Amino acid sequence: MAEKKVNRYKAYGIGLSFIVALVLFIWGFNFLKGNDILGKETVYFSEYYQVNGLVKANPVMINGLRVGKVKDIYFNPDMSGRIIVSFTLSNDFPVPVNSVARIFSSDLMGSKAIDLVLGDSKQFAHDGDTVKSQVEAGLMAEVNAQVQPIKKKAEDLLASMDTLVVAFQSIFNESARDNLKESFNNIRMTFENLENATGNIDNLVVTESGRISSILIRLDSLALILSQNKQNFNQIISNFKLISDSLAQSDIPATFSNINTTVAEMQKLLSSIEQGKGTLGQLMVNDSLYNQLNNSAASLDSLLRDVRENPKRYVKFSVF
Repeated sequence: MAEKKVNRYKAYGIGLSFIVALVLFIWGFNFLKGNDILGKETVYFSEYYQVNGLVKANPVMINGLRVGKVKDIYFNPDMSGRIIVSFTLSNDFPVPVNSVARIFSSDLMGSKAIDLVLGDSKQFAHDGDTVKSQVEAGLMAEVNAQVQPIKKKAEDLLASMDTLVVAFQSIFNESARDNLKESFNNIRMTFENLENATGNIDNLVVTESGRISSILIRLDSLALILSQNKQNFNQIISNFKLISDSLAQSDIPATFSNINTTVAEMQKLLSSIEQGKGTLGQLMVNDSLYNQLNNSAASLDSLLRDVRENPKRYVKFSVF
């Protein structure tokens, strides 16, 4: 009886050990797969056009600290080719709704991870929500981005050098060399002429230094005179200003109009005289009137002469 009871306890112990081992096996298997069946996890989703080698169980980090793992990766059921990535967070850290799940290289070997870049929204995502996605450029893309401007500059430099070589080839042919030689000769002759001209100018300055000094002295005297008579010049300018103001204020058009009227009347008077109108006109055009006046003047002259010679004929004196 006691032996049966011991055997029964042994069987219970073996069964319990088997159950514990099975539970440990299941937990360890899921743990190695990245699943923590004992802890509470929050699941989020993100959609990508490419995942750059991201696989299940890759870590999820916030500010460099591992807070979760990638749970599953699969194509979107709508057959669009986009990839759905589900990842879990092993704690209750609040995730704003405008956060971004960015795939990046976590080491030099190219291992991928998700960096959860937290947003600044006051609203938080819940279990099963979808967050925005972003993919960090790979090493090759970064290298291409850095090398591409250098490549373009190198190509432009090679094109410029090719153009320069062609230009040199076109310049340094036989005809161009002759023209270039002739141009250098002309430049040399030009410098010689400039040198001769400079020498002539030096000789002229030496020869005419006295006259130049005299001219400078006179210019200095003239400047001194102008400076001394500055007040007079100012007065003359003021007088001219007054005259111009007076002319501007005077009624010049009316004056010219009166002059034109007077000239017209004079022309009319001269025309009347030429036509013999009036006494002056008759005198100008009638000879008989002129002769009569001349005869009258002659008679008057004879009368005055006779009066001087024979005053007794015209003046009588009586004495009482």
